Amino acid sequence: MTAPDVTGTTPEKTAAPAGEPPANKKRRLHPAWMVAAVAFLALVGAAGFRAAPGVLMVPLQQEFGWSTTVLSLAVSINLVLFGLTAPFAAALMERFGIRRVTSLALCLIGLGSALTVFVNQSWQILLTWGLLIGLGTGSMALVFAATVANTWFAKSRGLVIGILTAGSAAGQLVFLPFIAALAQNPGWRGASLLIAAGALAVVPLVLRWLRNSPADVGVLPYGAEESVAAAADVGTTAATPGKPAAVAASPVLGDSPNAAIRALQVLKRASKVRTFRALAAGFAICGATTNGLIGTHFIPSAHDHGMPETTAAGLLAVVGIFDIVGTIASGWLTDRFNPKVLLAVYYQFRGIGLLVLPLLLGSSVEPSMIIFVVVYGLDWVATVPPTAAICRSVFGADGSVVFGWVFAAHQLGAAAAALAAGFIRDATGHYNYAWLGAAAMCTVAAVISATIRKDAVKKAPVAVP
Repeated sequence: MTAPDVTGTTPEKTAAPAGEPPANKKRRLHPAWMVAAVAFLALVGAAGFRAAPGVLMVPLQQEFGWSTTVLSLAVSINLVLFGLTAPFAAALMERFGIRRVTSLALCLIGLGSALTVFVNQSWQILLTWGLLIGLGTGSMALVFAATVANTWFAKSRGLVIGILTAGSAAGQLVFLPFIAALAQNPGWRGASLLIAAGALAVVPLVLRWLRNSPADVGVLPYGAEESVAAAADVGTTAATPGKPAAVAASPVLGDSPNAAIRALQVLKRASKVRTFRALAAGFAICGATTNGLIGTHFIPSAHDHGMPETTAAGLLAVVGIFDIVGTIASGWLTDRFNPKVLLAVYYQFRGIGLLVLPLLLGSSVEPSMIIFVVVYGLDWVATVPPTAAICRSVFGADGSVVFGWVFAAHQLGAAAAALAAGFIRDATGHYNYAWLGAAAMCTVAAVISATIRKDAVKKAPVAVP
């Protein structure tokens, strides 16, 4: 039997140092990784519609006789709302919690997709594809990935944002081949129902496992334990009985101001900073050259050259595969290298790909097209981790909402490009001018990114909530 010391406390039961959870409560796997896994699945479910317009555009034209411009307008409304909803969604997550906002967003996507099967007028596709799914996907935009990473992780944030961003690519990868097959037989309505089912299937997981903050489960953000313990040793972090010091300091839901007011206040402050304007301009071009052009018009353009829709959809699925690899790798690189340099390289490589695309399209898949698909996939949303890192580094606590506004610019660019490309196709009978114009814009984005002020881009310190 071990004798007690002079204080009456046995050595085996000595209290843990302040700021550290008791030893018997330590977990093998930090809860942040479970939250990240559920967030990844939620992004997969929300991404179903991102694959749909390019596949469903031709069947809808054949059934209803709608022009490419009309359907492009529906996609443009979706992309505008996808972007403009993002900063307000970030503020709503701060006020009401990640779980509530995410669940509602997935329900809106499911409702909009399911109601699409009843459309018979062009204005109705604007309501379902545009309004409902636009609001839902906007609340599940890439700002969701930044919010989860900033809330739950104090280190490896770039890698986590890369993994979560890859969830959108994974959604395209999972859904696109099935959507293309269903669009052929039994038809586009079956594809719409698949998207609705995919979004709604994730809701129970979100309600059960997606926690709002580390304080909800009595832990620190992943990677913050050592920093908080050191702070507690010198008495700089207050603690409450039974909780680590940083948990006691975590913000309480509902303490934030009105979500709309906060989002607009952040925009007012950020708009005065040159770095924000540079990021927004570059990301607008990013959106134009991904969601707006390739995501919406690659399949119709390939169809114009005699390529079967299912084959073109398969190529976009390959883009999705390599997007996962490229985005995760970009997150890893962002944790180690200057993010503005990464952005400049990414945009310039994308521009080169778009410049040669008109020469590669044909009725069959040649090796050169495979090379394009692989390179474009690696680059698809590789811009997200470095952009989010710059937002966090420059704007601190406002970083997630600022990234929401930068992402809004991304989607405004995508909407403009989707509509403009549809108009070009109707006016000229081909997409060549759209691809060449996009290549020129990528060079502009590379120059803008390279000229972001050096003193504004610094490695973000480990944050303690």
